Amino acid sequence: MKYRVTGILFAVIAIVLLSFSENGIPAFSGKKSTADSSGLNIPENPIVADGNEKADFFSAYTQMNLENSGLSATAFEQAIKGWKKLKESNQLSNEDLLTIVDFSQPSTRKRLYVIDIRRKSLLFNTYVAHGRNSGKEQAINFSNNPSSYKSSPGFYRTENTYYGNNGYSLRLEGLEKGINDNAESRAIVMHGADYVNEGMIRSMGYIGRSQGCPAIPTKLTRPIINTIKNGSCLFIYAPTTYYAQRSDLVR
Repeated sequence: MKYRVTGILFAVIAIVLLSFSENGIPAFSGKKSTADSSGLNIPENPIVADGNEKADFFSAYTQMNLENSGLSATAFEQAIKGWKKLKESNQLSNEDLLTIVDFSQPSTRKRLYVIDIRRKSLLFNTYVAHGRNSGKEQAINFSNNPSSYKSSPGFYRTENTYYGNNGYSLRLEGLEKGINDNAESRAIVMHGADYVNEGMIRSMGYIGRSQGCPAIPTKLTRPIINTIKNGSCLFIYAPTTYYAQRSDLVR
């Protein structure tokens, strides 16, 4: 009789536990998830299935700890989409590297990310300037027009280096027609700038602004440029529907 009662008790417990489960998986399975400001729910231990690009995206995003580095999951997802399309159309000669400028963040944050896609490694994370007419602390206005002094969003291919008025610089080719394809005529390049530093943040509340170029700290100019030059992908993320609706590379 004692064993029969015990058996009934275990059966009741099993039924109760199953009532708190979904699809046969206990609700208290110990799996955790996080969510960034974009609203994407990101599993800490995603299951990567064959052909499951979303799971591959989550895996790379979490493995490189990009959420804690401040990179928007939406910015990363759009960057990966465009990078894949450019790679598949043979527009990149250095396919392993992806540089992301996340303009959903203010200039007081380290919002430039240089990523080794193949090794899933974050190589650089530092400050980057936006155009003076794009906004003060945050870039909110964008343009492809000459002399606008605004940043242009979208995908670029890094080209060769040269020495100009701003010292060691990297030419950028805008790859999106009507969005950033005037980069060359506008002299939009990556270069170092002494106004991109934490001292400016402490004194002004934001870093200095460029004429539209993604300017970076002078001490990191050569290391970053020498890493990403000659045919890698650079993506400037603008959290606007204007860009997302016009770009063929992020859809």
